[in-house]
Amino acid sequence: MQFKISKELLAQIEQLIHDKNDRELEVLLNDLHHADIAEIFDELEIAEATYIFKILDSEKTAEILMELEEDVREKILRGLSPKEIAEELDELDTDDAADIIAELPESKKEEVISELEDVEHAKDIVDLLRYDEDTAGGLMGKELVKVNENWNVLTCVKEMRIQAENVTRVHSIYVVDDENRLKGRLSLKDLLTTSTKTPISKVYIPKVDSVKVNTPSVDVARIMQKYDLEAIPVVDEMGRLMGRITIDDIVDVIKEEADKDYQLAAGISQDVEADDSILDLTRARLPWLVLALCGGFISVRVLGLFEGAMANHGNLFFFTPLIAAMAGNVGVQSSAIIVQGLANQSISGSLWNRLVKEVSLSLLNGIILAAILFVGSHFLLNVEIIIGEIVTIALISVIIIASLIGTFIPLLLHRFKIDPALATGPFITTSNDICGILIYFSIAKLILGF
Repeated sequence: MQFKISKELLAQIEQLIHDKNDRELEVLLNDLHHADIAEIFDELEIAEATYIFKILDSEKTAEILMELEEDVREKILRGLSPKEIAEELDELDTDDAADIIAELPESKKEEVISELEDVEHAKDIVDLLRYDEDTAGGLMGKELVKVNENWNVLTCVKEMRIQAENVTRVHSIYVVDDENRLKGRLSLKDLLTTSTKTPISKVYIPKVDSVKVNTPSVDVARIMQKYDLEAIPVVDEMGRLMGRITIDDIVDVIKEEADKDYQLAAGISQDVEADDSILDLTRARLPWLVLALCGGFISVRVLGLFEGAMANHGNLFFFTPLIAAMAGNVGVQSSAIIVQGLANQSISGSLWNRLVKEVSLSLLNGIILAAILFVGSHFLLNVEIIIGEIVTIALISVIIIASLIGTFIPLLLHRFKIDPALATGPFITTSNDICGILIYFSIAKLILGF
């Protein structure tokens, strides 16, 4: 059952904070999941959230910390001392701890690291901070279970018991050689059903999917999605086992990538949140709005070239929004399919075959829509036959051209290493609006001879 924050619960929590009834507040919140407490924090003042944070056990607050929105987490961390932050990080896996330290001001990072009690934990965190956050090295955690290929089953079991104490979930057991190079993986079933004296080298599975530390995070996500993996080992250039990436980290990557593409498609050029400042939101939105405005100026200029036609054939003007809208909609549909295919790496075959298929599809759609438009314009709007013919021919032409633009532009952007999600937003809509109007009036000029 999904947790819902009630006004009564919030009022009760705020009253307990006001009364400084720490004991009852702790009992109340300890019964809730850490993700639910993070939602409660979003509804409280930062001072109240920080107060709760300091009275709860570090094991609980560490989990809460990872569920908070980045801006809320930043404000709470600002109110904690380096020692208090270090206590939280001691409870977290290395990858999560490294992510939080990366968010801290430079002046505070070293202080927090120096306060960490577990020296090995601190070393692992520092090691992870060397990697770019958008690579496998930046995603991986150091917590894993590994065994040496030269051990026997009995030794492996003993070592695994020791290692498993520091691992939240054991997804896989990795096999390495004396140089820590990844050799394969070990099946738990084989381990349990094999003689304790059997060497691991005779039991382990040599085939194991892995990624390099510098592999982009989006590529890691595709690999794990393709092979349905819950975890994947990370190796360096020499094949040495450096860490592992678990599915929860990949879900975050997929979500962030989807959010970014959605914002680009909507014409927002920077990563922003609804609660960001007006200045930040303006910087993110304004560039594409300026582009749309420039496109509007060009559309007006194109219409001005056919001023005489509209003066003599006023009915032509009334279909202008329809033609422009259809051009924009078809272009966005085509580009969205291509962008999705590029993201999933499901596009195959030559560019020529792709364009031929798109022309065939748009021609079929164009003929059906043009027929509906011709009948509707004649019987419902009493438009002249000649004007109806112009509009229907223009509509078919515009749909074909718009679909070609919507197909070609994302592929072109992808080839030049530019995010093709740009093509599903104002860029493709504006360009197709202009092309649609130009094609429409050019056909009208050709048929009417003005």
